[in-house]
Amino acid sequence: MELKDIKAIIDLMKKNSITEFELERQDSKIRLKRGLNGGPQAVQQDDSASAIPVSTPSTVSAPIAQTPAPQPAATGEIEIKSPMIGTFYRAPSPESPNYADVGTEVNPETVVSIIEAMKVMNEIKSEVKGVITQVLVENGKPVEFGQPLFKVRPS
Repeated sequence: MELKDIKAIIDLMKKNSITEFELERQDSKIRLKRGLNGGPQAVQQDDSASAIPVSTPSTVSAPIAQTPAPQPAATGEIEIKSPMIGTFYRAPSPESPNYADVGTEVNPETVVSIIEAMKVMNEIKSEVKGVITQVLVENGKPVEFGQPLFKVRPS
């Protein structure tokens, strides 16, 4: 991982008030944690192989860490959770309609939102079949890994 990438992650953390960030690739692992003063507290990078620059075109979504599996809540509803840290958007652009609203029927391949991470827009699919019962995050707000985004009543 290059220094400019690490700086971009730190800027994203500051901008979105994110306190912890971790990224693992085949050849490296980086973990950033902000201290009380808002700056990075610890930076660790562990290379098991020689560093190999990886470039991702801006039109292709970056690989995502394992997505938290949808879990039924006590009410029988399933939460769609964020697979990454970033900024949550309900529509592809401000002029476009939302991907999903309360009452929208979804299937495992239905795109319900996008999350912007390091200037890359990542489509978030429902991964479940059912009807959206709640939208839990406000448009344009930062989200954490594993944070619930929607509730779905399975069908």
